[in-house]
Amino acid sequence: MKSSSTKRQVLIDLLSYSKDLGLGDIVLDDSTREEILSADLAKRIKLEEEVSKTENNQSSAAKSDWIERLSEMNYEALQETVNLCRECALCETRNQVVFSDGNPSARLMIVGEAPGAKEDQAGLPFVGQAGKFLDLLLASVSLSRKDSVYICNVLKCRPPSNRNPLPDEIEMCTHYLTRQIALVAPEVILAVGTFAAQFLTGNKLPLGKLRGSTYSYKGVPLVITYHPAAL
Repeated sequence: MKSSSTKRQVLIDLLSYSKDLGLGDIVLDDSTREEILSADLAKRIKLEEEVSKTENNQSSAAKSDWIERLSEMNYEALQETVNLCRECALCETRNQVVFSDGNPSARLMIVGEAPGAKEDQAGLPFVGQAGKFLDLLLASVSLSRKDSVYICNVLKCRPPSNRNPLPDEIEMCTHYLTRQIALVAPEVILAVGTFAAQFLTGNKLPLGKLRGSTYSYKGVPLVITYHPAAL
C-alpha cells in the first residue's frame, strides 16, 4: 500500500501533467489545481531551506571542531597534518607540501606568500633566486635560516603557474599558519609580499602603503616589506 506522502506526490505529478496539457481547471477539496501546486512549491522551498540550513550548521560545526583540533596540536602533529592536507584543490597539482625551513626555536620568523616551482620540487621555502637573495640579506645582518631564522609561507602548496592564491586557499592555509606562529612563538615576524602582509595585519591596503610601519600580530612585532623576488 502506498504511503500518504507517495499518494500526494502522485497527485501533484498528475496535476502538473494536466496543466502542461492545457486541460481546464481542476478543483479538489475546494482547492484549485494552481492552489495545490503553489502550496506544494512553497512546501518544497521551505524544506530545501531547512535542509540547507542544517547542512550549513553541520559544516560550521565540523570546521569549528577541526580548528579546535589544530589549536591543540604540537609541532610534529601540525606538520604531519599539513603534509597530508587535501582541503583544497591545490593538493591535486602540488608535487610536495612546503611546510617550513629553518630553526623552530628562532627569534625571527619570515612569512612569505606561496611556494614557487623550485620550492614545490624541493619541499622547502625560498630555494630559488629569491631564496638566495634572502640568504644574502640575512647574512648581511649575521643571521641564517639554519640557526637563527624560521621561514614559512601563507600557502603550503604551489598555486598552478604561480598565480595569486584564491580566497578559499588562503582561508584554509591561514589556520595552519596561525598554529605555526603560535608554536614557533617568534619575537619578531617579517612578512614579505602582499598576501602575507595583508593576512598578518588584517588590512587589505596595497603592500606599498603597508610597509614602512611596525605592526603587531597578537602582541608580536610585525614588519612588512617587499618579497625578495620583487627587489
